[in-house]
Amino acid sequence: MRINQDIEFWLRLGLTEGVGGKSIRQLLTAFGSPAEIFAADLGVLERVVKRPIAARIFHRKTDEEKLARTLEWLEDPLNALITFADPDYPGLLLNIPDPPPILYFKGQRKLLAQPALAMVGSRNATPQGLANAEAFAEAASSAGFCVLSGLAQGVDAAVHRGGLRGCGSSMAIVGTGLDIVYPAKNRELAHQLAKEGALISEFPLGVPAMGKNFPRRNRIISGMSHACLVIEATLYSGSLITARLALEQGREVMAIPGSIHSPLSKGCHALIKQGAKLVESIQDILDELNCQPRLPADFSAGGSETVQAEACGHDDTALLVHLGFDATDIDTLCIRSGLTAETVSAMLLNLELEGRIGALPGGRYQRIR
Repeated sequence: MRINQDIEFWLRLGLTEGVGGKSIRQLLTAFGSPAEIFAADLGVLERVVKRPIAARIFHRKTDEEKLARTLEWLEDPLNALITFADPDYPGLLLNIPDPPPILYFKGQRKLLAQPALAMVGSRNATPQGLANAEAFAEAASSAGFCVLSGLAQGVDAAVHRGGLRGCGSSMAIVGTGLDIVYPAKNRELAHQLAKEGALISEFPLGVPAMGKNFPRRNRIISGMSHACLVIEATLYSGSLITARLALEQGREVMAIPGSIHSPLSKGCHALIKQGAKLVESIQDILDELNCQPRLPADFSAGGSETVQAEACGHDDTALLVHLGFDATDIDTLCIRSGLTAETVSAMLLNLELEGRIGALPGGRYQRIR
């Protein structure tokens, strides 16, 4: 596959030694495109950025080996460079104070057009925290959101697993180059995300896991999302950094409460005390964002109950969106879903046989996981 020359200029700019995102944004404002930047005289460049940076650009101090390796990487149809000039660049991300001019992307590009919801939490989560992460992520994904997290151990990995089960899927924003999987134990999950979801990084190929890169990664997780849900976190969790960034970016911040005795609930409780939305069900999130559960157009266009029930490739999963996480009766599910009582009853029976819901006294049903 022949790589577009404009992409080569973008890549060369991004791989020029010592040229960071701030300098690239200044240069693009002044010149309009990477091609025009590289065509400029040294003196003109120096009027926009500091002399050492201008000199490196003028003399093309690019890591040629990394450039060649990345161009080869881009020959894979799953891999792409998403730049400011790309119509698929996430619109919400453009509005944060320091958007990355270049995103390395691997996976299903169409997911960039979906509304996104960030879900983050502790690396050392409790079993309940992991269960909540998977369940909320699956419900949000089935409601049409692409669920974002950071591919870390614990809550992040659970969020991605849940998101991949819904039709909205999941994207991981990582703090390394996309040719590196960190942590290594998430390698299989990363491969699944590349095939069915996506992996995104602002860091060039070959960049290893470094502590300073993960807070930078967090601003992209929150910046691409309409809201950020903290599932489980201590008072010193990195998840609170993401929540703070979300607030600074004007995003909604939400948190799931837990036991008053658990250190892993204290971060969420602190956020709630400061005004974060207390979340007990997926409906709380939908209400806060003033939207209702929906299926992507690919699934809902037929308008039939059969199409709705079989959406996302999971039999009856669509009904779980309307069930939420609280005990609910059939009449309520009929109102929420628009389906007949007969259809809802059949779907509930299937879900019960699959062990995904349980029947309660009074004709109510509740999720088991």
